[in-house]
Amino acid sequence: MPMTVDEAPQSDLTPEGLPDPDASSSKRPLGLALVVISAAQLMVVLDATIVNVALPSIQRQLHFSAVNLEWVITGYALAFGGLLLLGGRTGDLFGRRRMFINGVLLFTFASFLGGLALDQAWLIAARVLQGVGGAIAAPTALSLIASTFPEGPGRNRAMGVYAAMSGGGGAIGLLLGGILTDIASWRWVLFVNVPIGLFVAFLAPRVLKETDRQTGRLDLPGALTVSGGMTSLVYGLAHAASRGWGNPGTVVPLVVAGVLLATFMRIETRSEHALMPLHIFSDRNRAGAYSIMLTLGAAMFSLFFFLTQFVQNILGYSPLRAGLSFLPLTAGIVIMAGLMSKFVGRIGTRLPMTIGPLMTAGALVWVSRISVHSGYLEGVLGPALLIAVSMGMAFVPLTLTAVSGVRNEEAGLASALLNTGQQVGGSLGLAILVTVATSVTRGQHHVSQAVAITTGYGAAFRVGAGLALLAFLIALVSLRSGRTRSAEVPSLEPAFSADELVA
Repeated sequence: MPMTVDEAPQSDLTPEGLPDPDASSSKRPLGLALVVISAAQLMVVLDATIVNVALPSIQRQLHFSAVNLEWVITGYALAFGGLLLLGGRTGDLFGRRRMFINGVLLFTFASFLGGLALDQAWLIAARVLQGVGGAIAAPTALSLIASTFPEGPGRNRAMGVYAAMSGGGGAIGLLLGGILTDIASWRWVLFVNVPIGLFVAFLAPRVLKETDRQTGRLDLPGALTVSGGMTSLVYGLAHAASRGWGNPGTVVPLVVAGVLLATFMRIETRSEHALMPLHIFSDRNRAGAYSIMLTLGAAMFSLFFFLTQFVQNILGYSPLRAGLSFLPLTAGIVIMAGLMSKFVGRIGTRLPMTIGPLMTAGALVWVSRISVHSGYLEGVLGPALLIAVSMGMAFVPLTLTAVSGVRNEEAGLASALLNTGQQVGGSLGLAILVTVATSVTRGQHHVSQAVAITTGYGAAFRVGAGLALLAFLIALVSLRSGRTRSAEVPSLEPAFSADELVA
C-alpha cells in the first residue's frame, strides 16, 4: 500500500507537513526515474536525425536550396554542441534537476514553434532554439544518473541504458521521422516532441532528486567565444560548398573562427571559473574518448544525411518506406549496445573502442560504392548492419570512459564534453562533407543528375571513412590497455523489478 502523508517519516516532511520532494532517493521509484532521464535523452538525440527523412518534403514545401537545407540539421547540432559546456555548468551551479526541467521545456516550446514554421528562417531559428534547450537538458540528464542512482550495479546498468539511447537515438529518429512524415506531415517530426517533453517535465520533480549547488559562476566570455567560433567555422565551411574556398564569405568566417577559438583557449587557461577546465583532459583514456567521439560524430552524420536522401531521391522510396528501411540499423544499435554493456566488464573498454571505429570506416567505404543501379540490400542494408554493430560496440565504453572517475562537481562538465564531441563533430563533419559532395557533383559533366548526385554522395562517404579511420588511430595511440573497474561496468541484468518500476 502506498505510504500516506501521515505515515511518512518526519524527516521526509516539509515544515508545512507535506512530503519533501527532495527526500532520499532510495524512496523514489528508480525505474520511473530512468524512464524520465532516458526519454529526455532519446528525444534530444533523435532530433539530430528525425528531420533527415523529412528533408525532401521540407525542401519542396519551404523552397530550400540544397546548401540552405543543410542548416536544418546543422543549426540544431551547432547550437546544441556549442552550448553544451555552458548547459552542463548551469546544472552544476543552479541544480541539475531544475536545469534539466528548464531545458526540456525550452526544447518542447521550440519544437512546437518549428512545427508551425512557414518559411526557411522560421524553421532554422526554431531548430537553433531546440539546440539551446537540448544543450541544457542533455548534460544534466547524464549527471542526474549519478545523483539519482546509488553507486554500484544499479547506477551502472542505468548508464548502459543511457548509452543505448545516445547510440540508438539517431537511428530511431530516422525510423520515426519516416513514419510521421508519411502518415501525417513533416511538421509532426517536431510536434511529436511536445507530449514527450511535457510528460518528462511533469514527472521529473516527482521522481528525481535535486542536487546540491556548486559554488562559482558562469564563464560567459568562454561560452560566447567558443559558441561564436564554432558557428563561424561551420558557416565558413558550409559557404565554401556554394561559393568556393577563395570567396570572402568563406575566408572571413574561417579567420574569425580561428581568432575566437584561440581566444577561448586563452580564457580557459586563465579563468578561475573556466567553462572547460583543461585538467579534465589529464586522464589519457578520457581525453581519448572525447577525441574519438568527435571524429566518429563527424563521420556518422554524413551517413544519416546522405543515405536518407539517397533512398528517397534515387531509389524513390516514400518517407515511410525510407524510415522503415533504417529499422535494422535502429534495432542493431540497441541490441549491440545491450550486449556490449554485458561483455565490456570482461573485455575492458579499449578493445571495443578501437574495433568500433575501424568497422565504421569499413562500412562507410562499403556504402561509398553506391550508384544509381544499387539496390537496397547491397547498397543500404549491408553497410547499415555493419554500422549498427560498430556504433553499438563503441558507444557504451565511450560513455563509461568519459564520465568515469570525475569529481561530483564536474559531472556536468564531463557529460557535456562527451555530447559536445558528438554534436560539434557532426556539425563540422556535415559542413565538410556537404562541401565535398557538392563540389564533386558539380564536376560531373555529361551524366544524368541522378548519377552526378550519387557520385557526390560516394565521395562524401569516402571522406567520412577517413574520419572514422582517424578515430581508430586515436584509439590505438591514446587508450591505455586494461579492464574497466567492475564498479564502472553495466550489465544486462534487469536493473529494477516490476514492483520498483511501478512503485
